[in-house]
Amino acid sequence: MLWTLTDILQATGGELLWGEPRQGAGGVSIDSRTLCAGELFVAIRGEVHDGHRFIPAALARGASGLLVDRRGREALPAEARRPDRVFCVAVADTTRALGDLAAFHRGRLPAAAVAITGSNGKTSTRRMTAAVLSRRFATLEADRNLNNQIGVPLTLLRLTAEHRWAVLELGTNQPGEIARLAEICAPAIGVITNIGPAHLEGLGSLEGVLAEKSSLLRGLRPGGRAVLNADDPRLRGLLADLGSAALGFGVSSDASVRAVGAVETAAGIDFELVLPDAAAAVHLEAHGRFMVQNALAAAAVGSLLGLPAAEIAEGLRRFAPVAGRMQVSELAGGIRLIDDTYNANPASMRAALDALTSLRGAARGIMVAADMRELGAEAAALHRDLGRMAAARGTAKLFVCGDFSAEVAAGAEAAGMPAADILTGSRGEIQAALLAELKPGDWVLVKGSRATAMDHVARAIRQWAEDPARTSQPHAARR
Repeated sequence: MLWTLTDILQATGGELLWGEPRQGAGGVSIDSRTLCAGELFVAIRGEVHDGHRFIPAALARGASGLLVDRRGREALPAEARRPDRVFCVAVADTTRALGDLAAFHRGRLPAAAVAITGSNGKTSTRRMTAAVLSRRFATLEADRNLNNQIGVPLTLLRLTAEHRWAVLELGTNQPGEIARLAEICAPAIGVITNIGPAHLEGLGSLEGVLAEKSSLLRGLRPGGRAVLNADDPRLRGLLADLGSAALGFGVSSDASVRAVGAVETAAGIDFELVLPDAAAAVHLEAHGRFMVQNALAAAAVGSLLGLPAAEIAEGLRRFAPVAGRMQVSELAGGIRLIDDTYNANPASMRAALDALTSLRGAARGIMVAADMRELGAEAAALHRDLGRMAAARGTAKLFVCGDFSAEVAAGAEAAGMPAADILTGSRGEIQAALLAELKPGDWVLVKGSRATAMDHVARAIRQWAEDPARTSQPHAARR
């Protein structure tokens, strides 16, 4: 029994509706489909699904206890009102209570946390950091991109007595989320990768992004250390203010952990990693020069924990890119695909375009783009900027879909791209037009916010390349 009823009440401050002190749970679940017999079912009330509706299913799978909110207590089914079989605790907010359970669990185990936030690079930095730390320590990392007030607690609830470090990613789209996540995980090391125009709809401005991301540092446990991007002008002030409590990384000469001589080829990126007291050659099997910054952040964490340069370099060498994040594939017919479809914001769009320009050399570069979401009042202007960036980098063809496709197209045309090389339409239309356009030697970048489902386009390109009986497709409507 991992959880006694007393533990659950102490962690959440909940009200015991019924149950006995001898009862407890072997784990915590929020999903009635995967719950194991003997676990506590936490009924999360989300935007789409209300977990209280699935209480009968959780009981059918053998839940030993229920954590419900006070609004749902009156609607509990008869089979839940069996004190001899199941206990029930009520709280004001089950999502908050899930975080409280995770904080309680983290506090009773020896593991410490590394928490990573920033506008870009969080997931790759998390993966790199876990690859580095696992060379020396038993390290827990999220299975997926679990970076919110449900995902972070679910990761922490997987901690065991064997773990020494948990590497967590903290995401946000509105003020206060990072502070709450930091409260839950109480990190010993807090990493901020960068500050950029992401989630402006909720955070308002770059100053709002900085305020939200830097709230991570106020949540560090006593004696905690910060790892900050010394190349980011909005983080340099924090770096100076924190003094010895912070370690800076970057390519600038004053960064404590820096990269020298970075070279990107089709095989990946090579550079010299320079630490305060040592150096080592690093090879990353990844693409995009921004990946160097992510690697430096991970190296800085490893350096704080005493890992030698060679061991850090070996951990970075073992890093594999996350699906949909700068995955470069050579397809049949000599076509190269850059699949960066996991998400998008202005900074990551710029970085992806830079990677396309660098990798394609003299070959033809094609960009397939969809909307960047959650940009608020700046959305139209930032999409015009995207079009201008694509044109300025010599992109040969631009295929765009989404609510702001006209803005992207207008920006590209204003920057000199011929209108005949800019195609807009639905996702299906631009996909068909693209497949009819592809030629041997082309480099194709596909990117958009997660909600735009541009991974379907990347998948279609792969399937098309593998199909021996390729046929022409109708073109999308030109603007």
